[in-house]
Amino acid sequence: MAWFNRDKPGKAERHDEGERVVRTEGLWLKCEQCGQVVWRKTLAENLQVCPNCSHHFRVDARTRLQFLFDDGQYEEFDRDLVSNDPLRFVDSKTYKERLAGMQQKTSLRDAVISGGGNLNGRRVYICALELAFIGGSMGAVVGEKITRAIERSVQGKTPLIIVSASGGARMQEGAVSLMQLAKISAALRRMDEAKIPYISVLTDPTTGGVTASFAMLGDLNIGEPGAQIGFAGPRVIEQTIRQKLPAGFQTSEFLLQHGFLDAVVQRGDLRNYISKALDFFLL
Repeated sequence: MAWFNRDKPGKAERHDEGERVVRTEGLWLKCEQCGQVVWRKTLAENLQVCPNCSHHFRVDARTRLQFLFDDGQYEEFDRDLVSNDPLRFVDSKTYKERLAGMQQKTSLRDAVISGGGNLNGRRVYICALELAFIGGSMGAVVGEKITRAIERSVQGKTPLIIVSASGGARMQEGAVSLMQLAKISAALRRMDEAKIPYISVLTDPTTGGVTASFAMLGDLNIGEPGAQIGFAGPRVIEQTIRQKLPAGFQTSEFLLQHGFLDAVVQRGDLRNYISKALDFFLL
């Protein structure tokens, strides 16, 4: 009788009868939008976009930077900044334990990576939020790293791109987290006065205090197709206004139609789109 060796996914197994079976668990993924089964390698080669329906799967911050920087090469800044747990916050576990768990899981100190490199030959700085780190939430470290990136851009007269993927401000840091909205917004004002381009890329999801601050303050605000973008969640809004929300509410396409975004751009076109936009800004 044929059997599988479940300890070695993707390996060819030889059975008692000489039958050869290749185990394929984990090599395929079902698209959550169209329901088609996609080979993971094909998905990776297509920048994590479904080849059947163009559904954009979520990707991590490191992958974002590899997509955008030339040859995936960049210099990382401020990587050792960590939160000092200002409120000694405790919910189902202590904030220190939660941070330690996230740091071990993601190999990041906090929810953003700040890097510098070239995009189509032009020097740029890019900050990418990591959704897997406490929902990409913005605490003091995220605020400080983004603010330093802005200051670095102003000093070097270098364009800045921020790729958002976040649930908003970080509850465990309370008012300290909320102050980052004003801090980053003030830094972006100085960047605007210096006439240095800032491009905001909003991905799925971008919500809460991130949307209410730097994500919507770009000289150019770009959404990925199908991304959820908003402040409060649809259920909270419906309960508050006691009305049914329209279909597609808080998607990139809905926001573009209503003037909250400047463009919705496919992931595979994003590098060239940003490059052409910077050509225009820096004429």
